[in-house]
Amino acid sequence: MKSDIIHNKNKSTMIRQLITEFPLTDVPKERSVTEEKIRKYTYSKDEVDVLIAAAVKEAVDEAVKIDEASMAKHNRDATVLSMILGFTTLALFVDGLLRVLGIIPPFMDLDVNILERIADRVEVDVIDKIKQVPIQKLFHR
Repeated sequence: MKSDIIHNKNKSTMIRQLITEFPLTDVPKERSVTEEKIRKYTYSKDEVDVLIAAAVKEAVDEAVKIDEASMAKHNRDATVLSMILGFTTLALFVDGLLRVLGIIPPFMDLDVNILERIADRVEVDVIDKIKQVPIQKLFHR
């Protein structure tokens, strides 16, 4: 118990010593505000306007650069996407055309070859019409 009292007394003397030896400010106690001091530490309205104009110009220039870069990236990406879609569409069109013409075999038993049907119909219809016309009349004209 006695040691606690001595310990607390030492703490309190240390705190008092710290407070009394704490460094004080060098600023004088007289704080008179003069126009000269105000101009030294603050900006005038004209100076603030110049700073704001410079900041706005810098921000607008940076925004324009960002916009140009993003538009260039968008155009590049859109061009690549359009090329891919165009090539795919062309490939599918050519595939369908070649299947219709019978050059490529049917896919999954979906026969879209119309060339043979057209050839069969033309052969039957045209040959019948030719047989109906007498050949001697054609040569005598």
